[in-house]
Amino acid sequence: MPEPRLLRLTPADLPSLVDLEAGGQPQPWSVGQLEAVLASDVHAVIGLEGAEGLVGHAVVARQPFDAELEAILVAPRWRGHGLARRLLEGVRETARRWGVERLLLEVRAGNAPAIALYRRAGLVVDGRRRGYYPPLAGAEREDALLMSCSLEGA
Repeated sequence: MPEPRLLRLTPADLPSLVDLEAGGQPQPWSVGQLEAVLASDVHAVIGLEGAEGLVGHAVVARQPFDAELEAILVAPRWRGHGLARRLLEGVRETARRWGVERLLLEVRAGNAPAIALYRRAGLVVDGRRRGYYPPLAGAEREDALLMSCSLEGA
């Protein structure tokens, strides 16, 4: 099976993006949220397209000096194959083209696989927001770890 390819998603990709969100996470983005980021001039939506269609995506927002990773998702069947790492590389490349100084993100403190991915990519923990995320599956609110890395000279 060929490797999925990175591409910049457009409003025409909305149906595939909605399907991926619905099948890939417990609190998917709404159709309206997805439409907004696809049409935004300060966002980039990076996709990974395989033979079966869209298998992952990342949303990154351009700010005056930084870029913020707002979402990253790989379809459950494709997890564990290095695709989130490829998406993160695409995010970093997009942020570098924007000329921003660093990449920022927030991640659930209990999301060990994502935290490990971000650490391997050179991001460090800058802080914590207590009780930031709403509960999942009846659990209590969860802290967010604030992470970042410099993009200068990278």
